[in-house]
Formats: sequence, C-alpha cells, structure tokens
Amino acid sequence: MLFPNSVPLLIACCLWLSVTLSAQPASLPPVAKPAVDNAFVQKQFGSTCSLIGIEPLIADLDSDGIEDIVIPARCTNPMMDQVEDSFVVVDPYNSFFGYGNPKITTQFSSDDPEHRGYSLLVIHGAGAEAWHSATPKAKFIIINVPFKQVVVKKLALKKKRLIMGIFAEETGGDQATSVVFWDGKRYKYTPLGSSME
Repeated sequence: MLFPNSVPLLIACCLWLSVTLSAQPASLPPVAKPAVDNAFVQKQFGSTCSLIGIEPLIADLDSDGIEDIVIPARCTNPMMDQVEDSFVVVDPYNSFFGYGNPKITTQFSSDDPEHRGYSLLVIHGAGAEAWHSATPKAKFIIINVPFKQVVVKKLALKKKRLIMGIFAEETGGDQATSVVFWDGKRYKYTPLGSSME
C-alpha cells in the first residue's frame, strides 16, 4: 500500500539513484602490453638479438616498485648496437671468476655450441608503462651466463633483505644452478651448486 505522498518521494529516489549511477566513471580497459617478439627485441637491443623460445619473465629486479622484464635471447654481436639502442653489455659471470670486461669476454666461445650467444636481455621499467615504456630506466644485455632455463624468484641477501634474482639452470652435466641479481649498482653472479628442482 502506497501512501499518497510516497509516490513523489519514490520518483525522487529513483531519479537520484539513476543520476548517481550514471555519474560513476566507466572502468577503462587495461592498456595492452606490447608483444615480446623478435621485432620488439630488435627494436630494443639491435638486429643481432633474437628470441630462443624461452618465455620472458616479469618482476621488479631493481626494487623500485616498477615491473622489469628479462628476455632470454641469442645475441651474435651484443656490442654492435650498444650506443645506438642505449643499453649496457655486462658480464657478471666472468667478473665473478676474475675478468668481466665485455669488450674481451664477448669473444669467448661457449663450452656448449648449442647455447653460444645466449644472453639475458633486461629492461628496467619506468613510469606507469613499466618495462614497455618508450624510455625505460635502463637496459642491459647480460652475457656468458651458461643457462638452459631461467626463472625469477626471491633471493635473501644479508640482513634478511629480499630481492628478486634471475635463477639459472646452467648448461653442462653437473646440473649446477646460479643466480644473477641487481645489487643496486650492477648485476652480480653467484653460483649455487645444485639443481633448481
């Protein structure tokens, strides 16, 4: 049973509700991230790099709260496009063993010909677009890490500080694993010894 004065009140409430609902902002569709294909890799790192069939990994590698990406690739001459494409070639693997000058160590041949030229392409993201920003924070080609598979996991450093590291199952018969991580200034390599399984 409706009271005589309730009809205008009911109409007013319906009108208020419809105005309120129409004033709600429409949700925006998510921004599509670019496909990580050979065209993307060559735009970022030059024509000598190409994908090897291992999926890219997304994580915050430099602990700045912005997504970064690790792209396993093969680079036949990583030093060639370094200046033009604004990236840095680093060799934390040979640095760990004593001498990591990439101008020299890019010439070292791999023990495993199948994995020759395997590199980890890293883009440190910037702004809301993160790793796919037109001007990323930094780009690196990490050379000579003898990997056949990589994953990104948390790594505990001194004083229980957790950071993201790139864990690698290395080539060779000993099923060795290692980790490459950003220490705040550069990428470092540390062997771990046993299999990741």
